[in-house]
Amino acid sequence: MGATVARYSDEVVALAAPLTDAGDLDVLVDRIGDARVVMLGEASHGTHEFYRWRAELTRRLIAEQGYSFVAVEGDWPDCDRVDRSVRCRADAPEDPYHALAAFERWPTWMWANEEVVDFCRWLRGHNTGVDPEGRVGFHGLDVYSLWESLREILVWLREREPGLVPAALAAYRCFEPYREDPQEYAMATRFVPTSCENEVVDLLVTLRATAADPERAGGDPGSRFAARQNAEVVAGAERYYRTMVAGGRQSWNVRDRHMDETLDRLLNHYGPGSKAVVWAHNTHVGDARATDMADAGEINIGQLARERYGADHVTLVGFGTHHGTVVAGGVWGAPTELMAVPPAMTGTLEDVLHRSAPERALFVFPQADRPDLLTDELDHRAIGVVYHPERERLGNYVPTVLGDRYDAFCWFDATQGVRPLHIGRAGAREPETFPSGV
Repeated sequence: MGATVARYSDEVVALAAPLTDAGDLDVLVDRIGDARVVMLGEASHGTHEFYRWRAELTRRLIAEQGYSFVAVEGDWPDCDRVDRSVRCRADAPEDPYHALAAFERWPTWMWANEEVVDFCRWLRGHNTGVDPEGRVGFHGLDVYSLWESLREILVWLREREPGLVPAALAAYRCFEPYREDPQEYAMATRFVPTSCENEVVDLLVTLRATAADPERAGGDPGSRFAARQNAEVVAGAERYYRTMVAGGRQSWNVRDRHMDETLDRLLNHYGPGSKAVVWAHNTHVGDARATDMADAGEINIGQLARERYGADHVTLVGFGTHHGTVVAGGVWGAPTELMAVPPAMTGTLEDVLHRSAPERALFVFPQADRPDLLTDELDHRAIGVVYHPERERLGNYVPTVLGDRYDAFCWFDATQGVRPLHIGRAGAREPETFPSGV
């Protein structure tokens, strides 16, 4: 195995560029060019360096390349509060800290951490010098917020379209017997031939029509879009929870298709020429076709973006580490822990880079004449919000063709955990995501 790893050494040295400050990102910014979508990954949801350097690159893309919004692997209602803050809305906190500290769904540390606060404070400062219609947004792509989105819809309709409240109440009352427990709803749909699908579809059709009519809801396109997106979340979440009980792969695809469609709606909402930066786990960002996910019939947003917009208009950036610490939980819904990340297994991508790359390095992949490091299949570590360092060999590595999965890669040999805003047990009623909480 050592000889196998050693044969990549010269290739690593030739490809790696030191990553010491934001200026070292020049080559990646040049490679991105005018890409419509830039997706920035992470090998865990709890590593400081991943969050910090995603933020460094995103600042440059916003300030220098005019990117329109940041879309994250988070819930729409929670992120909408952050969006109102960073876009300097009068109905939002002046300090984004307060919007982020209000995140309640486990794992809260994914977005309620000091690293994201720092970025969002910068983003608000950037937006203060921009006309309101040109301010950069912050949005959630994920599918989990069924009850939260239903409540947001009811509030919005009561204020803007009271005549449409009955459609929202019908959906809300259908879900009410399940006590905001998605697991209970999912199991009920499996054993009883009933669901809330019809009520949800009726609500979605109603909100789509309202959002498309510029004369309705006070003529505020942003407000109408948010209401429609909450309805899309309700529909996506209902479908996601029904598929959860049938097995993991199908629900994974429902979730990533929802995130892909949300991203496309946002780009259309922001208008022609809009561009997006996406923050999500490597397992969502890196093209699934370059991993064993494809063999299992799984897709992800990296693959879907390349298919939708064309590979030349999408840049996928992966992140990785060899050892250090990470914030995670021992089981779904457990208190936040700072855990040790053991040295990567021998023969993995992380082992190869540990042996030959600088401690912090940037790899921007050539588009032709690729070395074996980019074309061979190597195991690549993925840490979820549920993590058991002692069980790494049982499933924390994804077989990967690096040069096909990403367009570039950020490497940090030693890393440390993020700095959560609050530590402890938060709401954990959502069923565990597939696979491994990523």
